[in-house]
Order: sequence, then C-alpha cells, then structure tokens
Amino acid sequence: MRSVEEQQARVAAAAVAPRPVRVAIAESQGLMCAEEVVTERPMPGFDQAAIDGYAVRSVDVLSVGDGAGEISLPVMGSIEAGARTPSRLQPRQAARVQTGAPMPTLADAVLPLRWTDGGENRVRIMRSVRSGAYVRRTGDDVQPGDVAVRAGTIIGPAQVGLLAAVGRDRVLVHPRPRLSVMCVGGELVDVSRNPGTGQVYDVNSYALAAAGRDAGAEVNRVGIISTDPGELRETVEGQVNRNEIVVIAGAVGGAAAESVRTVLAELGEMEVARIAMHPGSVQGFGQLGRDRVPVFLLPANPVSALVVFEVMVRPLIRLSLGKRQPMRRVVQARTLSPISSVAGRTGYLRGQLMRDQDTGEYLVQALGGAPGASTHLLATLAEANCLVVVPSDVDEVRTGETVDVAFLAQRG
Repeated sequence: MRSVEEQQARVAAAAVAPRPVRVAIAESQGLMCAEEVVTERPMPGFDQAAIDGYAVRSVDVLSVGDGAGEISLPVMGSIEAGARTPSRLQPRQAARVQTGAPMPTLADAVLPLRWTDGGENRVRIMRSVRSGAYVRRTGDDVQPGDVAVRAGTIIGPAQVGLLAAVGRDRVLVHPRPRLSVMCVGGELVDVSRNPGTGQVYDVNSYALAAAGRDAGAEVNRVGIISTDPGELRETVEGQVNRNEIVVIAGAVGGAAAESVRTVLAELGEMEVARIAMHPGSVQGFGQLGRDRVPVFLLPANPVSALVVFEVMVRPLIRLSLGKRQPMRRVVQARTLSPISSVAGRTGYLRGQLMRDQDTGEYLVQALGGAPGASTHLLATLAEANCLVVVPSDVDEVRTGETVDVAFLAQRG
C-alpha cells in the first residue's frame, strides 16, 4: 500500500502549466503573470495635486507663522482634474486645484483647503507649506524601465490596477488548466431525469466539477459517459486531447471499472492502486495521450470521490496555476468529541472548525469520524468546513486531544 505522500509526489511530478496566453487585464485576476511588464512612461505622467487646495510657490507663503501672521494671495483661476491647457503661476499668486489636477508652472506645493479661508478671488492663508508638499511628482510611482508586474506574480486587484495605470490593456498569463469531469456507471441518471428502480442521480460530475472550479480550473463537465469500448475510447481520447487534467469517477471498482481500465490502457500508462488513506483508498492515476495528460480514476461514492479530489487532484490544479503553496492551510485544533480512524491509513474526516472567542484556540467537532459512524454520508460533508487529518498510526483520537485540520473553502 502506497503512502499519501508518495502518491502526491507522483501526481505533482505530472504538473504542467498550460502555455501562456495574452488576455485582457479584466480577465487576468487570479492568474500567474507570464511576462515582465516593463513600463514605458512615468507614472504619474505629470506633476499633479495630491489634494484639493491651492497651488502656490512655497517661498510666497514662507513668512506665515514667522511673526507675519496671515497673508492673502490673489487667485488666478481654477484648475480641474483632467485639464489639458497649460497654466502658469506668477509670483505671489495662487491657483485653486482639484485632486489630480496638473500643477501650474512655477508652483511647487499645494495648500490644503483647511489651511485657508477657501476664497475664490483672493485666498487668506493661515499656515505655510514646504516645497513639494501635497504634490505627486512625475514618476513618483513608476519610472520608465521599471518592472510593474514581475513574471511569476499572481495577479490580484493591486496588479490589475497597476497594469491599467501603466497603460496595459492586455497581459501574458498562465491560463487556468482545463479540467474535464466525467462519470461511468450503469446505475447513473442525470438530475434532469427521474431515477427508476436501481438507479441513482449522477452526483459526482456536478460535485467534482464544482470542486474543480473552486480550485481555479476551467471545467468541462462531460457527465455520464458510455462504457461501450469504442464510444468510451473516443470520448476519453477527445477529452485528453483538449484538456490538461481529466477526472473519471466510478472507474475503480466492479466489472464496469475493469472494462474502463482496459480501454484506458490503450491510451497510455494507467495504474489503479491502494493508497494508505480513507475514505477513497482505491484510486487510479496515469498519463494518457501524446501529451501524457494526467488522468485520475476516482471512486463512485461521492464522499470518497470528493476527498480523493481534495487530496490528489486539487494540489495538481494549484501547481498548474503556479501557486507556491498548493495545499490547504492547516492549523491545529482541539477535538470536542472522540474520532475513530482506520489504522494504517491517513484519515481525512469531516469536521466543523470553530474558534474560542476568549482564548483564540481552534476547536473542531467531528462530523463523520465518531466511533461507529459512516464515512460515506454526503450530507455531513456539506456541513463540513474542514477535514480532520488523522495520522496513519492513530486509530482513536480522544476528546480534548490536538489534531491537524485543513481548511476547506469558506461558504457565504
């Protein structure tokens, strides 16, 4: 039986980021930048007022507060943000300016409105101001030749804003990996139909597609596919040729799974193995097609399938996105109830994580790992906000003991 860490290493070795593409900056958020974005012009591109007030020569108001009391200056006009006509300030004059307005020639400072009486034709000044105060100089933020966004940076709101500020409407990024999700099983029907005797709804293709989107992939939910060898090969081969990752649920147990694996073996390397984890011990992984695309075979049980996806598939998606930390954040929490696990296997058990408001300590309530409880209840997984990770050498965790807990995506 292979350890979880060994299987994760095999999967991680298959991670390949899609080829970079150029996208509009509005579509780049969350993606990794694939180029050095070098600025071509300074930002700001001109001296501008940093606040509303009066543009002045600092030397003209230097005497205020030095025993000369208040002074007043004539106001030569008003300059709005976006003004394109150059203006010039004469000695011992002021100009009313808006935030972002271009500074008039000779002015080297802005007097805040609160330091004046706000006069329109003549302004009374109560305080002096130093040269350069409340002025954004040309190139204060970025100089030509500066790198605005570096290759390898995950583009967030600040990077999108900076790209816009330096005049870039498109940027080269590593795109989201394309993930295809499909299911096999003669008992499955789509949720749009009423299941007959012996039939169940296709839960996995919907749940796993949602998990893929949550991880950051561009998802194609194929749904239920035929197990006829010819049709199956055509479907899988088509998905392998147009996606970076393929997931097939229901292909690791029973006669149908055997036929699926026989067909997949014709397309490349595929191994079904027992991994020292629960739920989802039996799972498959291989690389198919001319591009050796990672393909996962997941259990038919929805809880097991989601747990295997979380532990094996999600980290691969995150690596393909260029994330430096592909794994979920893990904290230590004190248990509020006993937890039963399977000896010799790492347990990934559902739980509700909370925090003590007084001490800040993390607490966890097991949902699916109480002694005698089933690990295959989808309803409790929907209530979980974390997975309790129980080491393989532990089969019982007592109330009050400390365990590792992996955060799941926050709801709401």
